[in-house]
Amino acid sequence: MINLTPGEIEVMRVLWEHGGEMSPPEIEARFPRPIKNAALRFQLKILLEKGHVTRRRVGKAYFYKAVTPRQRTFKSMARRMADIFFGGSAAGLIAELIKTEKLSDDEIRELENIAKGNTGQ
Repeated sequence: MINLTPGEIEVMRVLWEHGGEMSPPEIEARFPRPIKNAALRFQLKILLEKGHVTRRRVGKAYFYKAVTPRQRTFKSMARRMADIFFGGSAAGLIAELIKTEKLSDDEIRELENIAKGNTGQ
């Protein structure tokens, strides 16, 4: 089971969106909020220890790359939320999200199509 903190998810998101190796200054420049260098390096150290990223040294610099796929992380974390809050029911999780979010008519139609197996592809 993949267990990431919100800060770790933010770092992984930058790495996933970039798709390649990044140095800490490159990650910091794309980070969704201001983050201190020490805090970022701590998150990277934890992600490295957990096996979610790899790093490669080039001269004095380290470059980090996500190795845990985004979709696998999402699936694991969604399953965990369903287990914790809805007794394992994915339908319960989805229903709660639908009830608590303000969805547009287009979004509702999109969900109906997905439920019917029509993904538009």
